[in-house]
Amino acid sequence: MDLSPMLATLAEAPLVSKGLVYEPKYDGIRALVEVGPKGTARIWSRNGNEKTSQFPAVVNAVAKAFSRLKEPIVLDGEIVALDEKGRPAGFQRLQGRMHLSGAKDVERAEQAQPAAFIAFDLLRSGSEAVWKLPLSERRKRLEKMFAGFTLKAEAAGETLRLSEQVAADARALHDRAVREGWEGLIAKDAVSTYQPGRRSPAWRKIKLQKQQEFVVGGWTEPRQTRQYFGALLLGVQEGGRLKYVGHTGTGFDQKELARVSKLLKAREVKDSPFADKIKTNEPAHWARPDVVAQIRFTEWTSDDKLRHPVYLGLRDDKRAGEVVREEVSPLQKVLDQLRALEDARKDGELTLPNGDRLKVTNPAKVFWADLKITKGELFRYYVEVSPYLLPAVKDRPLVMKRFPNGVTGKAFYQQRSREEKPPPGVRIEVLDDAADPIDEPDARRLVGGSLTTLLYMTQIAAISQDPWFSRVQSPYDADHVAIDLDPTDHATFAQVLDVARWVRDELHKLGIPGFPKTSGSRGLHIYIPLPPETSYETGVLLAQVVATLVATRHPKVATVERMVKRRPRGTVYVDFLQNILGKTLATAYSARASDYAGVSTPLTWKEVDGTLDPRDFTIRTAPARFRQVGDLWEGLRTSAPADLRAILKRFGSA
Repeated sequence: MDLSPMLATLAEAPLVSKGLVYEPKYDGIRALVEVGPKGTARIWSRNGNEKTSQFPAVVNAVAKAFSRLKEPIVLDGEIVALDEKGRPAGFQRLQGRMHLSGAKDVERAEQAQPAAFIAFDLLRSGSEAVWKLPLSERRKRLEKMFAGFTLKAEAAGETLRLSEQVAADARALHDRAVREGWEGLIAKDAVSTYQPGRRSPAWRKIKLQKQQEFVVGGWTEPRQTRQYFGALLLGVQEGGRLKYVGHTGTGFDQKELARVSKLLKAREVKDSPFADKIKTNEPAHWARPDVVAQIRFTEWTSDDKLRHPVYLGLRDDKRAGEVVREEVSPLQKVLDQLRALEDARKDGELTLPNGDRLKVTNPAKVFWADLKITKGELFRYYVEVSPYLLPAVKDRPLVMKRFPNGVTGKAFYQQRSREEKPPPGVRIEVLDDAADPIDEPDARRLVGGSLTTLLYMTQIAAISQDPWFSRVQSPYDADHVAIDLDPTDHATFAQVLDVARWVRDELHKLGIPGFPKTSGSRGLHIYIPLPPETSYETGVLLAQVVATLVATRHPKVATVERMVKRRPRGTVYVDFLQNILGKTLATAYSARASDYAGVSTPLTWKEVDGTLDPRDFTIRTAPARFRQVGDLWEGLRTSAPADLRAILKRFGSA
């Protein structure tokens, strides 16, 4: 399958709007159905797992209904369980069918619990990419296809259906959803194109019941006559860790208790996978956190726990690493505003979580032409990673390199703010003239730490975030220094990794912590935390000591030669001179203007010891990594530095 499903956001949507159409939010398995020559059909889940063998009745209905098509098609829709009256039922009825593989088991399940495929979109017809058309046009074509056969006929029966849809006014549909206990509605922009793999505000969920997936991290022992287990221990991913959100022991029958118990015992581990310590009423057992359960609940409590959770079933179409708390977060609202502006290809104004308002222009302007990455996408990247990046630049003066015409256009450096009245919320500070290397009095500098300032810099096409090593409160004191590993033209990244390991070894001998990250281009940076009130000069001297040790011991690969022409061919320049007052490097989590839209990505030393490709970390791929591993750069701010004065004194007297 060459397409991924378009996903909806939780952004608010009105029940009456001329530009919207509304459909039921079906509580089943999202599915893409490929219909080939003579009606052959294959079913794929949203994460690319094939489900064809698990739903033969759906496959047969689709095959019969579209057997006369002259060209293949791709449909988007939902596989749902049917109740006794043939109406779409909840996911709980369907979950027992998701894990079957044997033909006899599938056949029995077909009899015990019928399912149907409800189509709501047409993505491809022959070689035509229909998904690029407006929703209204896609719907017309889909309805025309369904008009080609009789839904009540034996060929399709009740197993293949077209979704309900109303335009402009969903109040009656909403009332019906409330009466019949639906999960909710989906509001869709009638003129929007289909956006494969994207979560877009062009589709918005209107939820009536609180229900989502949770990761199972363990279970408790049963009480009294209960068999197998008492309750499942549930969590969500938060900052690269599994956060405990509660437990549930309701919603199981005896058969499901036995099935889930068997799955969990096969995954039993010694240590808790949860970040926090958990107290349970009964003894707890821990499980490898790769099982996902669907849970219905009434609300979140003030301490972020589930109220009245009920088990609905296990899911194999959702990855445990992607399970986060579903809610409309303040940052999600900003992302939705940005997507809407970019999709409409128009200027607008963002309302930020703190109430600041920021004008955005040309969000659809292409910054990376080869990758088709727009200014709007860069905006969205910085919103997503702002919880990680903002602490790294807080209170630090920023140097800008602006790319008004994209990464291949002419760029220029800018040290100070040129606007007399920048937008409210953009932090501007004037440093002491003696501390500011700009040769002009009262230089107005942008200072990092707020989302408003970060997005303002993106608006003026400053792609990377390049902070000082000191803060405005103490501009002469460096908080850290960096060793910049810069490969010459004929050096490989494998050599860069070798040099990084040698730097790590020298730091270890000196009892100094080091924190590696990719540069976002071809090199690596290794940052060293400094004690309070360490001068820039002391920091530079420390970095020089380490760099010289490495270059002296490994002269065939590492060099400290400043002049490019004199550097031996194929070596890595171990640069310690970026640590001078006013000089900068791109911070951790910063986007870079490299040809692959790289991101300066914090690493573990274990990763440096392995094989690594910096091109794996881009503004499109890095946010998922950061959510998974958390803020690796936090250690730079919290680790205890070594006694550098004693170290430098030792080398000074050697």
